Amino acid sequence: MTPATPALPTYDDVVAAAGRIAGHAHRTPVLTSRSLDADWGAQVFFKCENFQRMGAFKFRGAFNALSRFDAAQRRAGVVAFSSGNHAQGIALAARELGIPATIVMPEDAPAAKVAATRGYGATVVLYDRYTEDREQITRSLAQQHGLTMIPPFDHADVLAGQGTAAKELFEEVGELDALFVCLGGGGLLSGSALTTRALSPRCKLYGVEPAAGNDGQLSLRSGSIVHIDTPKTLADGAQTQHLGQLTFAIIRRDVDDILTVTDEELVDGLRFFAERMKLVVEPTGCLGFAAARAMRDALRGQRVGVIISGGNVDLARLGALLAG
Repeated sequence: MTPATPALPTYDDVVAAAGRIAGHAHRTPVLTSRSLDADWGAQVFFKCENFQRMGAFKFRGAFNALSRFDAAQRRAGVVAFSSGNHAQGIALAARELGIPATIVMPEDAPAAKVAATRGYGATVVLYDRYTEDREQITRSLAQQHGLTMIPPFDHADVLAGQGTAAKELFEEVGELDALFVCLGGGGLLSGSALTTRALSPRCKLYGVEPAAGNDGQLSLRSGSIVHIDTPKTLADGAQTQHLGQLTFAIIRRDVDDILTVTDEELVDGLRFFAERMKLVVEPTGCLGFAAARAMRDALRGQRVGVIISGGNVDLARLGALLAG
């Protein structure tokens, strides 16, 4: 007998998440660039989650998920795996809610992300992302210590929380013709999809992932989840090997297409944000902009949204990328 597929979250869950995170997560700014709009012949709205608490959208889903813990779960603690931003989001949310946190992180994660996770009070367990299975390590810790595991994307409360970023964007600027959202495991994209179909149903919704790690694109094309080896890309937040069951189901139903961009295009994005908009953005946060930039001729005359997912990048690394 085939196990029942869990019910997919809905936009009502995003609305509920917005209520839970209100007063805890920042309502981040939406910025524009007159020179970019003139160059593209379009109106482009950037939802700047690099200004979110802990520097990325991940705090939204983390706080929403942890706020739903019962008393026993709060006493025992939470465990999560992440390359950095989910780690920081869980660590900060756990500190806010008085919940002990353990985070499994790759040993080559950006030093700033590891330091910030520890700084929020979490215990960090390091592993080799190319030879060890982070999910297996995390499950073992959960079983040994009675912890509740909160995955970075394939969790109804997490993805509903992530969908609040797009909710704020549409509430501020109205309906859009196109929205570009970065794609790793699919939490932000699937949450954004729930919101987009509710608030701007005619909007074309695009997920964007690194060309070196196009598992989402392959999955959408084939109709089933495709697993890949850990991709080597500047977009460390998108070094995922597969989509989640929940995220893929929503993406398959609600997303128009999944696009890819190269690391070189991400560096061009870093340079644009730094030089023209005075923004510190991490490489993963440039995915949506890089894809929109490649499509700019087709976007002429349109209202376009881009979610900048985060700004957690080592400044020395950012300087080296910009100098190169």
